Amino acid sequence: MGIFDFLFGDKKKRIQEFLDKDAIILDVRTKSEWDNGHIKNAKHIPLDQLRNQLEKVKKMNKPVITCCASGARSAQAARILNSNNIQALNGGGWMSLQNKIPS
Repeated sequence: MGIFDFLFGDKKKRIQEFLDKDAIILDVRTKSEWDNGHIKNAKHIPLDQLRNQLEKVKKMNKPVITCCASGARSAQAARILNSNNIQALNGGGWMSLQNKIPS
């Protein structure tokens, strides 16, 4: 086990655990970023609109894996969701996350 796995857990394994629970992928980038590419079947709610869309996310009744360009905004989004009783995991950058999702 590497130091990062020890400190942060195996991210790929955690992502798979969420996917096994039928998690949704929530992309929190801007619309223009989203329009330039995103993970197939992901949902899109820009970070600056997330607090106003919490009920919409709650109604999905599924765990959430957040993503953005680098992982910073998705970390913030995961904190917001978790603090509002929505199980969420920061998936990091969308391109990296896409590589961790089985085809």
